[in-house]
Amino acid sequence: MGRRPSWPMRPLPDGRGEVWRWDLRALGELPAARAGLRARLGHAGFPPADEDESAEQLVMAFDELASNALRHGESPVVATVVAGTGGWLLDVSDRAPEAMPAPAVGRDPAQGGMGLHLVARLSVAHGWYVDEGTKHVWACLPSELAAHQPVSA
Repeated sequence: MGRRPSWPMRPLPDGRGEVWRWDLRALGELPAARAGLRARLGHAGFPPADEDESAEQLVMAFDELASNALRHGESPVVATVVAGTGGWLLDVSDRAPEAMPAPAVGRDPAQGGMGLHLVARLSVAHGWYVDEGTKHVWACLPSELAAHQPVSA
């Protein structure tokens, strides 16, 4: 029998850079949060998504991890992006530490639920940990624009 894929339990890596944060309580807040993230990327000097695939991958990972936390975790959900010079550190937390991230296994992709697999493929590292009753699910995504320095807001 094959090995069951998992989302590894790992501590959050050090992130240094500008920090952007969203407090989310419902799925209906995600479109505005995605738009806010895209706007912040533009203000920090990163080109629009159609010119920079890594920015759109960050937005997609942000949406997947935040929607998972809102569907399967407990409020409050906090999505944090650390904009570093070499990439992005995305951390999404919720108050359901007993509900570990569980990538779908043996499911037809047409039925959905493949978000953790997608985020794992997009990221250079990913994991989760629990700190003081709060579960954190994180991913590090590369930036194709490593030469760009995020500008302070």
